[in-house]
Amino acid sequence: MDTYAVIGAGPSGLAAVRALRKRGIPVDGYEASHGVGGLWDISNPRSTMYESAHLISSRTTTEFREFPMRSTVDYPGHAALLEYFREYADHFGLTELFRFDTRVTRLAPRDDGGWDLTSVGPDGKHTHRYAGVVLANGTLAEPNVPTFPGDFTGEVLHTSAYSSPAQLAGRRVLIIGAGNSGCDIAVDAVHHADAIDMSVRRGYYFVPRYLFGRPSDTLNQGRPLPARLKQAVDSRVLRAFTGDPVRFGFPKPDYRIYESHPIVNTMVLNHLGQGDLRVRPDVDRFDGSTVHFRDGSSGEYDLVLLATGYRLDYPFVDPAYLNWRGASPRLFLHVFPSSFNGLFVMGMIEASGIGWQGRYEQAELLAAYLDAAERDPARAARFRARVTGSAWPDLTGGYHYLGLDRMAYYVNKDAYRGAVRREQQALAQPA
Repeated sequence: MDTYAVIGAGPSGLAAVRALRKRGIPVDGYEASHGVGGLWDISNPRSTMYESAHLISSRTTTEFREFPMRSTVDYPGHAALLEYFREYADHFGLTELFRFDTRVTRLAPRDDGGWDLTSVGPDGKHTHRYAGVVLANGTLAEPNVPTFPGDFTGEVLHTSAYSSPAQLAGRRVLIIGAGNSGCDIAVDAVHHADAIDMSVRRGYYFVPRYLFGRPSDTLNQGRPLPARLKQAVDSRVLRAFTGDPVRFGFPKPDYRIYESHPIVNTMVLNHLGQGDLRVRPDVDRFDGSTVHFRDGSSGEYDLVLLATGYRLDYPFVDPAYLNWRGASPRLFLHVFPSSFNGLFVMGMIEASGIGWQGRYEQAELLAAYLDAAERDPARAARFRARVTGSAWPDLTGGYHYLGLDRMAYYVNKDAYRGAVRREQQALAQPA
């Protein structure tokens, strides 16, 4: 059987290698860092992790189903999660399948339908031929860095360069953006910075980690409610538990709950209520150490932290081979190019509550297809025909997601997992 390559040893890469090996498909793994774990390894040079980082989804909704975490903590920190991935990889014999400290520099298609993979590692530069390549190098490593009019004479950092609150000590800090990492860092900053402000462009919904004494994402885990009903019910519940963020200075959201990723951090609201930090409007321009805001106000700062998210980055391959459209590749179930050219993507999904199990399920579908391509070409051909010849499934679950670059590969977890399950069942049917 032909050998496939998997790029990345984070959760999605480990899931891909596990699923392929479970089907008996030979695989070589490539990882630029020194071990498994991806961004959860804070010592990984490409990690965007920070000391205070914890899961924002709870342990039981996030872990791989076949390998529960030993930890009983509801929201483990990055160190516990790195240990978990190491245990997972060792338990299933995945660690030895990876070439560590080895960076993939180029993928080039071959005339025979395979791919040449060029890498640079401890033993130099090499090119190997593979039947196909799975791209699992993550979605949260390449910073999205906006530009602003004017010049700032203080320090400007993306949050990807933030690791410790010691970086904030004694400084006047402005955080631009209020995603989950931005709010986490704001909470860090109130204990170390001289002053801390947050500049926001739109409103947010804040979800507490616990509701009724349980991790909030473990509630309503049965049959999902229709989108409009869930939005109505959960909006009322959140107002009862967290109040209206508008009274703390945030703009009123111009979208319904779950149409953008919610903020799983209500501590920032507590600190706003205590006067430990302020919400400021969108930035208009920089002028020395002064930042001017759209409402005409201004502030003096030493450090600007850009909590402006990340962009997809597959630098070793021509984007045309991934059917790139706008901010992301256009792939069937965010995995398969419709050309079926031998490239596949793992982990290019964001969804509230989908966890690593959801990523493993997409890896299982990929493994099932590759197995069929080897053992039952008629079934594989039927799958390809379905992908190229019919409408793709709706992965929104009825939610109208914001048309932002960071939402380009956002899905509803129930709609996505249901679509993957149906495709796997169809693929298993005799041709």
